[in-house]
Amino acid sequence: MTDFNAGTEFDRQVKTLVDMGYPALAGMTETAFRDLVEPLRKPVLARAATLQPPTEGRVPFLLVVTRALAPLEESVPLTTLAGKSGPGVIERFYAPGELERFVSLKELALPEREVYVVFDIDRGEEFCNVVPLDALATIAERGRTPLTIEEGIAFITQHPRSLAKNKCFSLGGSRLGDRRVPALWISKHAPKLGWCWEGNPHTWLGLASAGSRSC
Repeated sequence: MTDFNAGTEFDRQVKTLVDMGYPALAGMTETAFRDLVEPLRKPVLARAATLQPPTEGRVPFLLVVTRALAPLEESVPLTTLAGKSGPGVIERFYAPGELERFVSLKELALPEREVYVVFDIDRGEEFCNVVPLDALATIAERGRTPLTIEEGIAFITQHPRSLAKNKCFSLGGSRLGDRRVPALWISKHAPKLGWCWEGNPHTWLGLASAGSRSC
């Protein structure tokens, strides 16, 4: 992909969400959902000149629908791997109701909207086989922040190729207050939302991050 148009990509992402049934998940009509998302076009176009074309591991922006509109238990099964049809699943080791307690870190200062845009997303494959706590420290030194669960779901929803064999990623922006770090990896040819320990490195698991967020 050598030519990149931010407006066209914005429209593609909205269409993807609509086609996947996000308006229904949110209990909204398609028109109402589109109206809710449309204001995000402005911050995207404001940065259009600086946005780079997406690659498998890094994308310029994502439209993020929070769990306030699309429950995680319903948005995860809508994801698939590139070229596959198996629906995403949630790791059974999450206790009933526990997933909702993994919330965004206060220091992320997420936009106070049910939908927002996140910029400059990197799946962080350089952090494969790096202890998550060390990876978090490194991205903080770079002025970046870890992705939340919803942002990770948005990543593989809009760019299924971002989740690949030996290039999976943790989502350190959502935590429960213990040593567990949510992560997206591949299981039985489908995405899986699970968790790993913050002190344990894995050769196939990096740590995804973002440059900034806006609404």
